[in-house]
Amino acid sequence: MAAKLKDVAERAGVSPRTVSNVVNNSAPVAPATRERVLAAVRELGYQPNLAARQLRQGRTGLIGLAIPEIGSPYFAELAGLVADAAQERGWTLLIDQTQGRADRERQLLCGEGGHALDGLIICPWMLSPQDVAATAGATPVVTLGEQDAQGALDHVAIDNIAAAREITAHLLARGARRLAAIGVQPQLHNKTAELRLSGFRAALDEAGAAHHPERELAVASLHREEGYRAMRQLLQAPQVPDAVFCFTDELALGAVRAIRQAGLRVPEDIAVAGFDDIEDGRYATPSLTTISPDKSHIATSALQLLADRIYGRLAHAPARHVTAPYTLITRESTGAA
Repeated sequence: MAAKLKDVAERAGVSPRTVSNVVNNSAPVAPATRERVLAAVRELGYQPNLAARQLRQGRTGLIGLAIPEIGSPYFAELAGLVADAAQERGWTLLIDQTQGRADRERQLLCGEGGHALDGLIICPWMLSPQDVAATAGATPVVTLGEQDAQGALDHVAIDNIAAAREITAHLLARGARRLAAIGVQPQLHNKTAELRLSGFRAALDEAGAAHHPERELAVASLHREEGYRAMRQLLQAPQVPDAVFCFTDELALGAVRAIRQAGLRVPEDIAVAGFDDIEDGRYATPSLTTISPDKSHIATSALQLLADRIYGRLAHAPARHVTAPYTLITRESTGAA
């Protein structure tokens, strides 16, 4: 016989009202209690009547996630985490790819994506902060990354300057003195590359190291082929760098390929560090030193911000900013065991 709400309450040792609050996201519940209720839901196979609930509440139960590239390992992993967290809330997640196009970002922010969404999580690349703030409609929106929409929308990001400064300081601490950076993207408005470059330069300043603009290479994309191309360019310079900070792990993997193809060793001749902690970097040879953003924290924070808006708890509160944690993970590409 199908489990009922009262069965879940008995199993979790809480009131039926608490179960309803968790299942419907209708009121805050302590994290430990929430997890106990969700565990009981899973154990009993409880299936709330979502259609009836949504009809009563005037909602669709659909949440949108708009990311620039579905094929990107970072965004693919993040999308999976958002999907899992949305499912636990009884939401269905629709994923769309903007390809970093301003028209597509604007269309989704305006609510013209073809679906009636209860809320949207978006990582804008091409729209300026002013455009994002001006374009967003009545549907609750959470932005990811460095596009804060001038404080007009809820926002989740890591501290890119601090993270880039920390990983650059790691390269300096291992003895590197001719550092290069791969990943500058002046064509985008999302500021990620700009902030990581600021952190890179800040670490050089703190160490008393000179800036060399010719070693700060721009890329057309954040993929392996651009890392490979940029590294080959650096290898043709009169003075080859002894360490490279790549703004993504994909760029770093391409750079490692170019270095080894040139007959040089990583990290003995040139140390390489990346950013994002994608799975390929963990199992590459050598494994990549990287910054690992807490993707799970980013996913759950974004959904909580949406829930607070959707269910009216903070519908008219000022926009909030969540800074997700990150970890520097040292691996073989910079000499760590």
